[in-house]
Amino acid sequence: MEQSYEACRLCPRDCGINRTKQRGACNVGSTLQASRAALHFWEEPCISGNRGSGTVFFAGCNLGCVYCQNQAISRGRAGKEIPPERLTEIYFELEEQGANNINLVTGDHFLPTIATTIEAAKKQGLRIPFLLNTSSYLKADTLKRMEGLIDIYLPDLKYIRDEDAIRYSHAPGYPEAAKAAIAEMVRQQPECAFVTEKDRREVPADSFGDEAGKETRILSRGVVVRHLLLPGMLIQGKLIVRYLYETYGDRIFISLLNQYTPDPEVLKESYPKINRKVTEREYRSLIDYAAKLGVTRGFMQEGEAANESFIPEFDLRGI
Repeated sequence: MEQSYEACRLCPRDCGINRTKQRGACNVGSTLQASRAALHFWEEPCISGNRGSGTVFFAGCNLGCVYCQNQAISRGRAGKEIPPERLTEIYFELEEQGANNINLVTGDHFLPTIATTIEAAKKQGLRIPFLLNTSSYLKADTLKRMEGLIDIYLPDLKYIRDEDAIRYSHAPGYPEAAKAAIAEMVRQQPECAFVTEKDRREVPADSFGDEAGKETRILSRGVVVRHLLLPGMLIQGKLIVRYLYETYGDRIFISLLNQYTPDPEVLKESYPKINRKVTEREYRSLIDYAAKLGVTRGFMQEGEAANESFIPEFDLRGI
């Protein structure tokens, strides 16, 4: 496992840094570093449900998004180093709290270690699904190690134009890397499946959305691709929706987000084009476009979603 970090090539940056001795391009070394482990209620309804998603937030990130709201952890400034055995214990603690799943947030740069913790948890009898919540800026070959371990993939598709990925996330090659990563996720989990939240009985996937008089349904396996609409980038958003629907059809769910919240102090001089919230008209246009394409398996955010309730306190709770 340590060999994976000694000349790290896990992501498209190919930094080659020995992360057992110094921090890589992801801002962390090779030892697991986490900042919070708790029930989270603000994911998609089929992920959080009523009980919550058992979310583990990891420190570090291989992107450099100028609009990042979690810079304390993404830049590796907050978090606590823990051994793999402690992470496995955390999974069981979250299950005992009633979590619908184990939600691994931005753990891309720790995947070799995370894989061993999932294997240990499954051997010890953990019953709930594992979910990888990812930026998608990682290699498909890295993801192959997770086959049979990750039940649900929750990837972003942030950009489809390389110039935007470079300007706003300092991530050259992001579109092609993300497309390849998502293709690997769908290969591993080609169909979505659901269970009832109360007793985890399987329910037909094609009946999802017909909730009247029925129990809450929770995703047990599959892929949900997210796109956060950025201000002034409606065309890119539509291109992403079209790409996803034409490529995967109803095999995946598409989640369109409008919660973008700018930090004026960071963006006003260097990035004025994205120094505002997304308008209701922009977001509605994206939703209408998806509907016209034929997208029925999707999620949208209603009302004013850009608020601090989506950003928990990274206070080492549960770590």
